[in-house]
Amino acid sequence: MTPSPPDDADAAASDAAGSETTDVTAPVGRPVRRAISALVERPLSVAFIATLGVLGGLVLGSAIGSITTIIASIVLALFVALGLDPVVRLLEQRGLSRGAGMAIVFGVFVLLVVAVSVFVLPSALAQVGQFVRALPGAVADLQQADWFTALPADFQAAATTMIDEVGAALTAPETLALIGGGVLAAGVGIVSAVSAGFVVVALTLYFLAALSSMKQALYALAPARNRPKLTELTERVTASVGSSLLGAVTLSALNACVVLLLHLIIGLPYPALMAMIAFVITLVPIFGSVVFLVVGTLVALLSDGTQALIFGASYLVYVQLEAYIITPRVLNRAISIPAALVLIAAMIGGTLMGVLGVLVALPVMASILLILREVVVPTQNLKV
Repeated sequence: MTPSPPDDADAAASDAAGSETTDVTAPVGRPVRRAISALVERPLSVAFIATLGVLGGLVLGSAIGSITTIIASIVLALFVALGLDPVVRLLEQRGLSRGAGMAIVFGVFVLLVVAVSVFVLPSALAQVGQFVRALPGAVADLQQADWFTALPADFQAAATTMIDEVGAALTAPETLALIGGGVLAAGVGIVSAVSAGFVVVALTLYFLAALSSMKQALYALAPARNRPKLTELTERVTASVGSSLLGAVTLSALNACVVLLLHLIIGLPYPALMAMIAFVITLVPIFGSVVFLVVGTLVALLSDGTQALIFGASYLVYVQLEAYIITPRVLNRAISIPAALVLIAAMIGGTLMGVLGVLVALPVMASILLILREVVVPTQNLKV
């Protein structure tokens, strides 16, 4: 029995299905075919357009590179304003107007910066030169110290070899030239920082005054249905950034004060220099205090073994107090960041922008974590 030919309805359905398949798949390859056809038919035109695109990218990158200092000043001013805003809000809650709170907070901030620049910074720079000049002799004198001669003979031989290599490296002409160039570059950098500081101060004052209006302008860009969520998230992010910055600077300043007092009480050299180093290193929470414990003890060891032991023990006690009592009270409003992410953020920020990058990286990481927890994770949980 022969099969019957398909009727007209089946043929029409088959043609429709085939045409539908063709319509769906055809647009996928159409741009590729057009690009290949244009490349074959007009290779010079395509190459010229591609060259213009590359040149435009290079010009844009060069323009961004030339205004890096301006961008850094704007970012620093914005973050300083976010760090000072919690204090201004606290004064507002006490009954002061925002203008009066801004005047008080900004006045205290400027006085602190001026005091550090006038009284601490010159002493620290002078002690840098003293430390560089005294370092080779101090390293050589370690071999004659009583605590060193009391060590086992094998350890003395290994330590003597290492000390001799360090002394030779420190007294090498290229090392001295590198140190001199670094000090000169630091001096030039300080002069540039002072000149740029006036711009940062002016921008900080403006951002602090216009912070609320800036937030309202940001909310207006979002659709009306999303504004409540955006408002809540932005307030939490800015509060977290402000608390993180203010807390990090407060902890670092407290570390610097403790180091300065310990050096003055114990009688260790270079108190201002070590206080400045402590301030910079301890901007990284969790790891900064531990790193400076090692650095500070080693530097104190160049002076006297007993003094180094006293300093290490005293600063270790302070590190424990900071970790379990001071830090939870100072950073109570900041977003908690895992220790590994703290280290990663500090390394990335320090590589990109130096000390400023370390200071900014942690609030940025806290903001990213907050957005992931409040926006990304709930959105993914709804996808079942």
